Amino acid sequence: MSVPFLDLGRLHDSIRSELDQAVRRVVDASSFIGGGEVQAFEAAFGEAHGLPAGAGCGCGTDALGLALRALGIGPGDEVVVPSMTFVATAEAVVHVGATPVIADVDPESLLLTPETVAAVMTDQVRAVIPVHLYGHLVPFDAIRGWRNAGLVVVEDSAQAHLGEWQGMPVGTVGDAACFSFFPGKNLGAFGDGGMVLSTSDTVIADVRAYRDHGRTSKYLHDRVGDCSRLDGLQAAVLGTKLMHLASWTDRRRAVAERYRSLLPSGVLVPWEEGAVHHLLVTRVSNREAVQARLKSAGVATGIHYPVALSEQPWIAALGPKPTPVAEQAAREVLSLPIDPLMTDDEVDEVVSAFTAALDTGG
Repeated sequence: MSVPFLDLGRLHDSIRSELDQAVRRVVDASSFIGGGEVQAFEAAFGEAHGLPAGAGCGCGTDALGLALRALGIGPGDEVVVPSMTFVATAEAVVHVGATPVIADVDPESLLLTPETVAAVMTDQVRAVIPVHLYGHLVPFDAIRGWRNAGLVVVEDSAQAHLGEWQGMPVGTVGDAACFSFFPGKNLGAFGDGGMVLSTSDTVIADVRAYRDHGRTSKYLHDRVGDCSRLDGLQAAVLGTKLMHLASWTDRRRAVAERYRSLLPSGVLVPWEEGAVHHLLVTRVSNREAVQARLKSAGVATGIHYPVALSEQPWIAALGPKPTPVAEQAAREVLSLPIDPLMTDDEVDEVVSAFTAALDTGG
């Protein structure tokens, strides 16, 4: 049996007629920029997280940058980001003129913690970006603590659509939460897209202005903005998929639990209840050999992420402190297939191939 890393074709085939209708609506209305599909999706996505309508934008990276700008972060400010994340988390900080400060992560969860943030604090740090890595949520107690300390908190929720911590939806505790709709995400577009959610109407209004050339009306611009709009086609596709996201998330959770029950103890990066399992990540010391053995068995894998931020060339030039936990993890993490339509037989096949690869040393 061949097991793909993520079978988007199978996913889209399962709702083909709905997607065709959504695309047809946009074409028939010729409402390609803004319009009713965008407004409807912004409202529905916000409601799904217990919040008022969000602000859609061009991609997840832009969502982070727009949120930081709306919250007043800019030149002269420092922003703490975890070393174990995609480079976009730090890029967004630079895009608003601020400086990323790279913090290490927890040795088990690989998430940012109060202790790792405290270790890199300076007088110039004004914000922190906790990343809900792999769809595992940074505890909201930590987010509250950072806000209580006077820091702006922008949650990088690119991998955490519908995530919860102790029953509370992602985006309801920080100053803003930012999502990506890159095609491979739990909720993915037919191109790219992003969203900012916030409990603050002012933040959402400012993001909407910044994303659209800083305009307050069609030809009145009261600030310098960007061109980062979520288009009508992507909004229609995302709104259609959103109607299925809760059931897809439930299946991801079931698949993750099956993996956890079958894989050797201590192999998986751990999670707490409420995780949404964008990725299913293991840690192995002989990753290249294990990955090669899985490939030969027909099991596709990924690596998220092979280089810690502290070791990325342009970030390393800023002179961050070493982040030994993240740097070690970057050499060990190996992502196994997870898919909302994945069958139990496919999970069992992956587990069998993975266990054999470990037993033979790759």
